[in-house]
Amino acid sequence: MLCTDFELLTGLALVCLMFGCLTEGTPLGTAILNALDRVTAAVRNNSVLIVRAVVGFFLVSLWNLGGIILTPELKTDATWIPWLQLAMAAALLWKRTLPFTAAGIVFLFGFAVWNYGVFHLADYPVFLGVAAFLALTAFDRTLFGQRPIDVVRIAAAITLMWASVEKWAYPHWTDPLIAAKPGMTMGASPELFMQAAGVIEFTLAFALIWTPLVRRASAIILTAVFISAIFEFGKIDAIGHSGIIAVLVAIAADDARVPATRRDVVLAPVYYASALMLFLGVYYFAHSALYGERYGIGAGIGGLPVI
Repeated sequence: MLCTDFELLTGLALVCLMFGCLTEGTPLGTAILNALDRVTAAVRNNSVLIVRAVVGFFLVSLWNLGGIILTPELKTDATWIPWLQLAMAAALLWKRTLPFTAAGIVFLFGFAVWNYGVFHLADYPVFLGVAAFLALTAFDRTLFGQRPIDVVRIAAAITLMWASVEKWAYPHWTDPLIAAKPGMTMGASPELFMQAAGVIEFTLAFALIWTPLVRRASAIILTAVFISAIFEFGKIDAIGHSGIIAVLVAIAADDARVPATRRDVVLAPVYYASALMLFLGVYYFAHSALYGERYGIGAGIGGLPVI
């Protein structure tokens, strides 16, 4: 399931990740973190308000568009869903009603699972992370010692790592986009471009669960990528990605620190490789288990491409 290009790309990604870990424990790394703390102070002090405002924008936009459960591809004919979304947006105005919005997000996620299947909704655990963030914020609680921002950060990392595997499993999904915008490959073949895009996304997603400097740098890069995509793909993309952009901005502003150690550098390749094998294995085997019998083995592991 691996090829030379993929192994070289992941090797290069690991070098970049380890360089970030090495930098973190140096005076340069400390200076960068201090600078980030100063620049993002206003965002950090208002991060909960920012997330609430952006989630409110997202829900009102869904209400206005109509026929959408949580993302534009999750469509529904149920006429009551837009009104639920509007009520959820209104509940964001007060801290004591945040749990209603959180419960509504979980309900809509479950409704989407019922209609589209758990495999399809595996793309979107960040919504559950946002729901947890809102509920924990309302009650001023942590989840097993994890702050609200930590919970949604982990959910965002899982979401993006899973999405990166899809770039390897279904590279042809982007064929129409590459045909319409050939310049986006920067001269690389479509196959190499999709492999590289998946590796970059996976590495940046993994970085969100690593050390403070590494995860904040990753959040900044991912925010820039998502915002730049809005200029290419328009307002629907802005609506669909608004929630994760708000989460990434909050992560970039988070000033929580832990002392950097050599152990972080040594363990980075181990945890990275473990996460990569885990997500590849779960994705491919889940796909085979769910779709292999329905469409034949060609739709299972045997039908997914070599990466």
